[in-house]
Amino acid sequence: MSRKILICSAWPYANGSLHLGHTAALLPADILARYFRLRGDEVLFVSGSDCHGTPITVKAAQDGLSPGEVARRYHQEFVDSFARLGFSYDRYTATYDREHQEQVQEIIRRLYGEGWLYPKEVEQYWCDHCQKFLPDRYVEGVCPHCGAKDARGDQCDSCGRLLDPSDLTELHCKLCGHGPRLRSTRHLYFKLSALQEKIAAMVEEKEGKWRLNARETTRRYLREGLLDRAISRDIDWGVPLPIEGYEGKRVYVWFEAVLGYLSTSRRWAAENGRPEAWKAFWGKDATSYYVHGKDNIPFHTVILPGLLLALGGEWNLPDRVISSEFLNIEGKKLSTSKNWAVWIPDFLENYSADSLRYFLTVNSPEARDGDFSWREYVERNNGELAGAWGNLVNRTLTFVHRYFDGIFPQGGNEEGKELLANIEALYGQAGALVEAGHLKEALKLIFEQIRACNRYFDSQAPWQTVKTAKEACAGTIGVCLRAIANLAVLTAPFLPFASAEIVRAFALAQPTWQWQEVTAGGPVAKPEILFPSLDRSVISREISRLGK
Repeated sequence: MSRKILICSAWPYANGSLHLGHTAALLPADILARYFRLRGDEVLFVSGSDCHGTPITVKAAQDGLSPGEVARRYHQEFVDSFARLGFSYDRYTATYDREHQEQVQEIIRRLYGEGWLYPKEVEQYWCDHCQKFLPDRYVEGVCPHCGAKDARGDQCDSCGRLLDPSDLTELHCKLCGHGPRLRSTRHLYFKLSALQEKIAAMVEEKEGKWRLNARETTRRYLREGLLDRAISRDIDWGVPLPIEGYEGKRVYVWFEAVLGYLSTSRRWAAENGRPEAWKAFWGKDATSYYVHGKDNIPFHTVILPGLLLALGGEWNLPDRVISSEFLNIEGKKLSTSKNWAVWIPDFLENYSADSLRYFLTVNSPEARDGDFSWREYVERNNGELAGAWGNLVNRTLTFVHRYFDGIFPQGGNEEGKELLANIEALYGQAGALVEAGHLKEALKLIFEQIRACNRYFDSQAPWQTVKTAKEACAGTIGVCLRAIANLAVLTAPFLPFASAEIVRAFALAQPTWQWQEVTAGGPVAKPEILFPSLDRSVISREISRLGK
């Protein structure tokens, strides 16, 4: 029986190109979506570009453009980059879309009418030099918890703590560097504190289903006590607050962006002519996955569940939280401002998406910070992709065309039975690991069998038996072909482009996550080079570009 699977991946800010850090955090979502579709489950995979808030206005000021121009430019670039990376979203949108804004405003009216939002006079930092209230991200200073000197007024990226600007010391305006002063203003606040017990109960209910960093970070917030949070900002770019008396204020992006999962699901259903279909993916009978970096943990484990609880009804709160640690570059913390980053548009001009997907999965920052090294990337591409998987496919299919006229030969042998049985068992073993969010372990298991298949090919020496015992040779090649067809399915969630080439070569009709019977006697297409080897000169060339 098919299941309903909701997969929500974090919304990247549309204020700069995607980089490897984004990709490492979000890639698990696509792997999950592709896996569950192969299993025959119904999948709704949604996300979009976060196009409002201060990161966009900061970039717009730097580039001399309007915030809308910046947001639209990067949103379109994101759409192209994700497509080239093989991300198979069912709906990818942008927060500036009219439908999203209308749904957010509808939810605000409802929460306000039901008493979940209330007005509060607060003192907010004002910059006399810029003549404007400063959103939290425009206030920078020293973090009181870890001492980082570049903490923002909403969060410290160094230690992950949620902050208020007043928590910081040595405050300054991000735009001009001058010291801001406090000035009175009025905002709407969400009664998050009233949901403390329900959110705590949810965390215990999901025990063992969230990654450790998500569970422990959320428990820390709960121990400290959840605080009500302002949903409005004194900023001129964003969703207008639809409440009388708050004209000119905009919805704070922490509130708006997490509601994007819901608005995009509704949009998907409407566009597919089934306006109520989204409800099945958000109900208790569905399974939900939320995929993001560890800096987004509180928004997915506290804020979003809080909003859903406030809305009432039978919502399925986050089942699985796949929250990655950070990805470093060449052993140093990734920094976009210092250009210590590898940008996705640049990467895809020169290297394959599958090679990146492979590297970021086997080096995934699942439990600790990962590292992208150009040396290791080249070595893994040449040794594991080109040298193991690509070589197995190429030499087997080349052999078929050289000695069997491109026809799948009849036969098998006893030596290959164990190999094929081990590969068949991978459907259950790797599948269980993928569903639990252990993608790295799943891919490593699959590649162990790829290497085992290469060893089998070598041990059977078909280049010799084709001259002395062609029937035995046909049996060896038949085993390898059956193994390759199934390994292509098993690697499809991770390496979709290469797998699609192999599936076409075998003319497999709509493969599913189960053993693929391949009939002898049919044609097998000529091989393509799946993973070109990279020259080692790539290493020094690419490292020299970092930080410049």
